[in-house]
Amino acid sequence: MSRPGIIAAYRSTLTLPAHAIELSLGEGNTPLIPVPRLVEELGGGFDLFIKYEGLNPTGSFKDRGMVVAVAEAAGRGMQTVICASTGNTAASAAAYAARAGMKAIIVIPAENVARGKLAGAAAYGARIIEVNGSFDDALTMVREAAKKHPVALVNSVNPFRIMGQKTAAFEIIDELGSAPDWLCIPVGNAGNITAYALGFKEYDVKKKSGRPHLLGVQAAGAAPLVRGAPVEHPETIASAIRIGNPARGAEALVAVKESDGMIVAAADKEILEAQTRLAHEGIWVEPASAAGLAGLKKQIAGGLEVEGKRVVIVCTGHGLKDPDIITLPEPTRIEATFSALERALAE
Repeated sequence: MSRPGIIAAYRSTLTLPAHAIELSLGEGNTPLIPVPRLVEELGGGFDLFIKYEGLNPTGSFKDRGMVVAVAEAAGRGMQTVICASTGNTAASAAAYAARAGMKAIIVIPAENVARGKLAGAAAYGARIIEVNGSFDDALTMVREAAKKHPVALVNSVNPFRIMGQKTAAFEIIDELGSAPDWLCIPVGNAGNITAYALGFKEYDVKKKSGRPHLLGVQAAGAAPLVRGAPVEHPETIASAIRIGNPARGAEALVAVKESDGMIVAAADKEILEAQTRLAHEGIWVEPASAAGLAGLKKQIAGGLEVEGKRVVIVCTGHGLKDPDIITLPEPTRIEATFSALERALAE
């Protein structure tokens, strides 16, 4: 079965300008995976699903917003897109720019981007510029560049990015029949939690589908929305959410408050444990993507009541985005004989 992409699937709800071109790499339509064994480990009595966004074309949720942002930019004659990135945005921008016949300029913080993500941007033909600074520095620079040069900014400050990313909320409701009770989601630059909130709100107005409580999860070393102030030097193993001053932080806080939800922090150790646990369900995600589970587990342990509820965890990126985080075990080496294999199997 072909995957038409989110523009074709949800054009009537995207309010795209007429000049936007048709564009797709088959993004969207990602699976909602039940994880009953994980439910039992968390105390049982509720339904839990993983919205696995790592199965988008470039391996992350960024493709939903990027296809719309690039389609709009190409339609008004732009030849080049630019973005700051910790990795996933870079790969997505480069891929969709290539698909649209455009150039991509990627500005990244030096030495702070996972190789799996940078490799994607390079493979798609982007020009990569490293900054001796943070993601926040890079974002400030590309925003200024977009004001002074004929390049289209495709970070999540671009409203068309949010427009595309909200379609994940539509898909969840289309599959479940109504909104879940809780949505657990990693928070970095805060565009995605803002987009989900918008998507649930729009569908609720249209279909009376309800809205979930939002549980946003930041890494403890990069948790400005939890601390209530920017973090000048964010540090976390979860590179995709290593952001100290989220561009859509204020909007995310409003969305969480309106949902009667919360934003919490999880330690790197808790995030890595959650990544391992998801992998044991056959769902390999990059570290930042496991933050939602880490936060949910922590809140349930702290008394969050989920009995009889439906909970969705958003896993934003595939594990191949950051393979170096995995320590490979020493393999058992044997001679090329069946008897040697039998001895190994008996160990």
